[in-house]
Amino acid sequence: MSYFALIVAFIGRYDGKAGIGTVISTMLPFSIVFLIGWTTLLIIWVMLELPNGPGTSMFLN
Repeated sequence: MSYFALIVAFIGRYDGKAGIGTVISTMLPFSIVFLIGWTTLLIIWVMLELPNGPGTSMFLN
């Protein structure tokens, strides 16, 4: 979200009629795919009980 204004400014430079709604409608499908993908990865990670890193576990014991 920190680069949102920068993206709106760049897209406005190339398409004068583009605005905030154009950026949101363009990025929404990508955001939904990333949400589904990372949620699926997290569920698989938890189901397989894989550690977060060396010497750690997913949950507090």
